[in-house]
Amino acid sequence: MDSLRAARYPFLKEAAHFAEENSADIESLITSHTYASARKRGLERVVSAISQYKVSDVPLLQEYDRLMEVLSYPYARMIVSCVNDRFLRKRYALAEASRMNDLLSNDRTSDMAVAEELKVRSTADTDGMVSMHFCDYLRFSHVMKAVEWKLINTDLRSGFVRLSSDKFGRLLQNALQERIESELPLNVPNDFRKAIRNDIDHISVILTETKNKLSPTGGEGMNYDYLPPCMRTILASAQNGVNLPHSARFALVSYLNALGLSYEQIIALFAQSPDFDESKSSYQIKHITGEDRGGEGYTPPECATMKTNGICFDADSLCGKINHPLSYYRIKSGRTERQ
Repeated sequence: MDSLRAARYPFLKEAAHFAEENSADIESLITSHTYASARKRGLERVVSAISQYKVSDVPLLQEYDRLMEVLSYPYARMIVSCVNDRFLRKRYALAEASRMNDLLSNDRTSDMAVAEELKVRSTADTDGMVSMHFCDYLRFSHVMKAVEWKLINTDLRSGFVRLSSDKFGRLLQNALQERIESELPLNVPNDFRKAIRNDIDHISVILTETKNKLSPTGGEGMNYDYLPPCMRTILASAQNGVNLPHSARFALVSYLNALGLSYEQIIALFAQSPDFDESKSSYQIKHITGEDRGGEGYTPPECATMKTNGICFDADSLCGKINHPLSYYRIKSGRTERQ
């Protein structure tokens, strides 16, 4: 058992085996003073994910330190699951995946073990390159925007893409991020939730503060004067009883939700329309904002999508310098400079 690798990559099966060998179980992790260090480290994992986009490093010299590191991973996942916020889940998944990629950059001996765990079909070549099945390559590279990641620009041989170890590590990062996001939230028993309530509340406070800082409005409410021309036009049309296409209604509601407006505030804006249909509007708004699913809402479309859908109206000089309507609000309100 390689305890150091188990601690560095706590999502591996060997990490679970390491914990079992030391008679560590979830209930003890939650309640026993023996694992207080693991709980503290688990909380740190989530805090650093929110504040630094990456899980911070700790010394792993002793077996005890490595065991605490392994156990901190499921504890962190429980906290994230209990808070149950989409922004936090994505931020945490990215942080864990980024840390793994950093570790692999100095530990290429673990590449294949990580790939096997993540079910990424690949083999290490004798020349230091890695061959990755093209289906897996497409699955984990589609979020990469640079031209170099396009399949047509790769070295494709017999159904496998040959990659440098650095690029392979970057794709493994995407694979781990996707896996963590798909696994969370966990079904945490109520007894466990009560036991870790203080840590859940602590993260909830930090999360709210961070989201307010990142919000275009800074948590200060919407200022109509800062809205981009497209949103002002769509909002005015909705309030004047114009029958909006679905793309326009979706863009407006998701945008207002991203600004931090509540369901009540959003539907109040639509209620100003002379032919306001509360039942229909309520259903659409709750679906777009995620209220009917108990989660986060949809992300507002980018400027390119707005143009494609024919709902980019009255673009001004600032519109030509941005690629997302939320950036317009940030710049107009001065949030970009303050951040």
